[in-house]
Amino acid sequence: MMVLGRRNLRQIGLIDRYLARTIAVPLLGTLILAAMLLVLDKMLRLFQYVVDAGGPVSVVWRMLANLLPEYLSLGIPIGLMLGILLAFRKLALSSELDALRGIGIGYGRLLRVPYAYAIPLAAINLAIVGYLEPFTHYRYEGLRFDLKSGALGAAIKVGEFNQLGKHLTLRIDRSENKGTQLHGIFVQSEDSKGMTVAATAEHGRFLATDDPDKILFRLTKGRLVQDSPKFSTPRTLAFDVYDLPVSLPVIDQFRRRAAGEADELYLHELWRMGYGGGAPTPLQRAAAKAHFNFRMVEVIMMFMLPLLAIALAVPPKRSSSALGIFVSILIVVAYHKVNQYAESAAAQGRIDPTLGLWVPFALLCVLIFWMYHILAHKPGGQPIGALEWFFAGLAKRVRGMMPKLKEA
Repeated sequence: MMVLGRRNLRQIGLIDRYLARTIAVPLLGTLILAAMLLVLDKMLRLFQYVVDAGGPVSVVWRMLANLLPEYLSLGIPIGLMLGILLAFRKLALSSELDALRGIGIGYGRLLRVPYAYAIPLAAINLAIVGYLEPFTHYRYEGLRFDLKSGALGAAIKVGEFNQLGKHLTLRIDRSENKGTQLHGIFVQSEDSKGMTVAATAEHGRFLATDDPDKILFRLTKGRLVQDSPKFSTPRTLAFDVYDLPVSLPVIDQFRRRAAGEADELYLHELWRMGYGGGAPTPLQRAAAKAHFNFRMVEVIMMFMLPLLAIALAVPPKRSSSALGIFVSILIVVAYHKVNQYAESAAAQGRIDPTLGLWVPFALLCVLIFWMYHILAHKPGGQPIGALEWFFAGLAKRVRGMMPKLKEA
């Protein structure tokens, strides 16, 4: 009996490892695919934004890196659910699930492996939405501010008039050596005393000075016109080398973290402001409560995803329909959008965050428990059987209408 018990334990351990491998592949694949799609979609818009702002292209990668935690907070729940769903769907279609249940391994025992994934992933997601995402959101907004203010440097566009600060206009015909050598130059500058200098030159380059607030624009082989209220007539001269001092524009400092932005607050800061009396105004307190409850309800819902995935993974007998995959994605995305709307309304003080965020959570939990109960504890129970029947009938009608449409 002892040998038999050890053998059974060894067999169950092999089943757990097999199930873990079966879940891991679609989970990681879905997570990577979702992150790549979100990054690619945002990358195109960021490239256009950075080019329009005249900033260096390298800032795009820094902005995308700061957006990655936000995408992971969305991709981890979807990856977890689809990984479990696709794994159990594979077991169901290959009749391995029936074999496991036939030897006495029920759904409750099979849930151990999905929850072995769900618990650490939920902890990781809590760390992301609670602390990493607020910090990276602040860094992302800081990069946007630096782009607008010119702190990251402005790209000099060839063949166009470039406004560098308030008192310098520059146009060049050609650039070489990554912008260090400029050719065909027109420049106009004005200092604080009202003196204006307009110059043309064959070549030029920027040089650093000991003063961090000033640079030199060294022009070679050109002519300039100098005008001032002190001059009766403008002065003109030709030069071989002329150093034009350029005052760098004053760059405003970026705001401190979470100044008016509740989504940049860490989780414990949201609790302190929302429930600990740390918010100076009722609206800020409402916003803190809304963000805190939104983050918590999104993370806690991850513990319900294994039940939802299994309930939708097993198609009816003699059916290989992928309707469960579509329904699962629809439920998760719709629930996320409902939470976003409730968070926005609660942050504005229009609804209570408990009512707007936890009531939909409770209703969805009841629906998930019912679906899982039908599958696991009702003989022959299929929670999506009615949907399968409806869509099968709809597809049959559409196929019947196709010949009539061709004849028309």
